[in-house]
Amino acid sequence: MKFGIAFKLGCLLALFGVLVTGLTGYYSYSNSRSMLLKAAERDLQTATQVLGRNLRSSLDGVARDVRLLADVAEERDLPEQVSDIDRAHVEGDMAELFRAQMQVHPEYLQIRLISAAGHGLEQVRVDRDGDRLLRVEGDQLQEKAHFPYVFDTLQLPRGQARLSPIGINREQGTHAAENRPTLYVSAPLVDSQGNDFALIVINVDLEQVFSQLKSDLPDYYRVYLSNSWGDLLIHPDHQRTFGFDQGRRMFLQDEFSEVRQLLDMNGPNGLVSRSGQEAEKPLVAAFSRLKASAHSPDRFVILGLAVPEDKVLASAAHLGQRIIQVVLLFSVLALLIAIFASRALTRPLKSMTEAVQRFSRDHQISPLPEQRRDELGLLARSFGQMQQEVLSHMEELTQSRNALNHLARHDPLTSLPNRRMFFERLEHALANSRRSGKQLAVLFIDLDHFKELNDTFGHSLGDHVLQAVGTLLRSATRENDTVARLGGDEFVILFEVVEDAQQVISILHKLLERFQLPMLIDGHEVQVKASMGVSLFPRDGDDIESLVQQADRAMYAAKNAGRNTYSFEPPSLAT
Repeated sequence: MKFGIAFKLGCLLALFGVLVTGLTGYYSYSNSRSMLLKAAERDLQTATQVLGRNLRSSLDGVARDVRLLADVAEERDLPEQVSDIDRAHVEGDMAELFRAQMQVHPEYLQIRLISAAGHGLEQVRVDRDGDRLLRVEGDQLQEKAHFPYVFDTLQLPRGQARLSPIGINREQGTHAAENRPTLYVSAPLVDSQGNDFALIVINVDLEQVFSQLKSDLPDYYRVYLSNSWGDLLIHPDHQRTFGFDQGRRMFLQDEFSEVRQLLDMNGPNGLVSRSGQEAEKPLVAAFSRLKASAHSPDRFVILGLAVPEDKVLASAAHLGQRIIQVVLLFSVLALLIAIFASRALTRPLKSMTEAVQRFSRDHQISPLPEQRRDELGLLARSFGQMQQEVLSHMEELTQSRNALNHLARHDPLTSLPNRRMFFERLEHALANSRRSGKQLAVLFIDLDHFKELNDTFGHSLGDHVLQAVGTLLRSATRENDTVARLGGDEFVILFEVVEDAQQVISILHKLLERFQLPMLIDGHEVQVKASMGVSLFPRDGDDIESLVQQADRAMYAAKNAGRNTYSFEPPSLAT
């Protein structure tokens, strides 16, 4: 039985159409899958770095609280209190201060004042027990001199804080802190003769800290944390954590072999990994090495974030289903009409193939014959939908990455540029000024008596004051000036182009006038004052460090002159 050329050509065209569609779909799917994985790796790296900075910031905050409590205890002259009544009164005040700190910080499980005498006997102790805060007194106070966080801390100089290795709290009778992953942050207390007589210890709930840090992350994100040997401290499966405390060691590098590079101090500080056959579900992960202590460079932790690969490739899986549907549909249509429409099929198939390849290569959507009312139009519309879905998902990933980048370059409290972004703009402005020969100025602002305001009204109102000050500084400066927060109650303003020093003086006067007006914050009328100092390029320095230092020295000159003023010598008055 002989078959005609039309039948043969139709079969050939049908086979060719199915093959081209299948290969095009596979190529598009494969490239989309690869792009999604690479985008997820970049986002995970950014998220891990941001999470690490937030963790470091949280631990620094705990260290600041410890030093603050130590300063308060030293100011109360606790070792000088001979009378039992006076000592009890001071210890009661300290207990109330501990209680206030624990109410503000739910991650604090325990705060103690431990004496260097009496075998490290606890003098003041407040424990968290469920929703209650309990003061432990009398015979329930324990001796702790044999613990490293006691005898190591007593060797520290005044003003320093010690962060212990992360471990399980095995101390008996510690209420909610018992058998929980704990970090001890402690600082010594020094008497008037310069001798360490006691220490302050805060027990930090590691799980609570990480719950707060990852609250903004999607639920399917997995967090990993290990010590410098790779022992698992935080893991999605809690049974695999703190194996060294139970006589069985479980290592992060056994799950992600690439992590071994981070355990070497000479290795990279961060990397991405994809778990292979050893995992039930493949993961895409990013890890970063973080210093655990500024005083011990060899002490660090490994922080990681991972997402299931199927979550990353959910859009790619949907794309694959569409491709299969399109291929099957086109195969049926090609077998039925290929003999009668070989010429008509060639042109639209070629245009669609080129459009898909252009999309895979350039991520650019090209016109498709979607206006057709036949199966080719349906095929074209399906390809168009697939392209739109891929571009939409990539846009969402880009927006997420931009949001993380914004968080890394701006102060989360005031939304002002942070230290990193300010120094980048200052470096750029210096380069422009060197080329143009024009002046620029740096204004350093420090709020007067801000610590007393915090102690009087609380940190919440203090945060609102900082936000209000940021708004005040922005409103009093020009649009092209950069207002940034360096940290704490320190702000800085960059005047990129200074034609006349009177411009700076005018802004200084405007700021000084506005600082004289009281602020109504949370129902309180707060009087906020500031001391300001200015440095001028090129008169006061030719680089970032010298300009900032000169502005800082000028600010301190304003403070020494009585505060609530500014220090700036215009060029016309320079000797």
